[in-house]
Amino acid sequence: MIRYLYVILILLNCSTAFAAEEADKAIHDELRTALKGIETAINNEKYAEMTPYFHKNLRITTINQEVISSREQIAVYFNKWFGPDGYLKKLEIKLIPDAKTEFYANKTMGIVRGSGIENYQLSDTRYFPMKTRWTATVIKDTDGQWRILALHIGTDFLNNPLLAATKDSILYYAIAAAGGGFLLGLIIWFLTTRKRKERKLFS
Repeated sequence: MIRYLYVILILLNCSTAFAAEEADKAIHDELRTALKGIETAINNEKYAEMTPYFHKNLRITTINQEVISSREQIAVYFNKWFGPDGYLKKLEIKLIPDAKTEFYANKTMGIVRGSGIENYQLSDTRYFPMKTRWTATVIKDTDGQWRILALHIGTDFLNNPLLAATKDSILYYAIAAAGGGFLLGLIIWFLTTRKRKERKLFS
């Protein structure tokens, strides 16, 4: 009899563990869908489509350290930086989580982190791939949906292709300016020497 009870307890524990695992899988799948949805919205330049994936009290720190604190500001930020009226032509992004979300507060909140590749296209069609790291806090909202409450994105400023390109441009223009100054000085010297020779010839 005791043996049967023991077997039943094992089966119940296995069933409970399996149910919990299935519940966690559903949450992870939902969060992966949100991540993919954000990628798709950015890559297709449909920035307003990201808003359903964020909590109404969201807090985002972008890669350039701007702060977004409302859903409406998401599209405003991206339209300011990208597209016909933006500083840059286009952004293509790939987000890669390091591991599954770590849950807290009876599985009503979680933290997930990962890496990303952000391809910035300039108006002259040059591409600058930038590696990023990100950390997100997710929360189960009042409607039962999981949404991003806080998101922080950072990059290694010592290994920044945009910064490197800027430095190269500064060096290029500095050399060009020095070369132009030298050429201008040479022309002035030539003209001055020529005038002196002409004066001596007719004096």
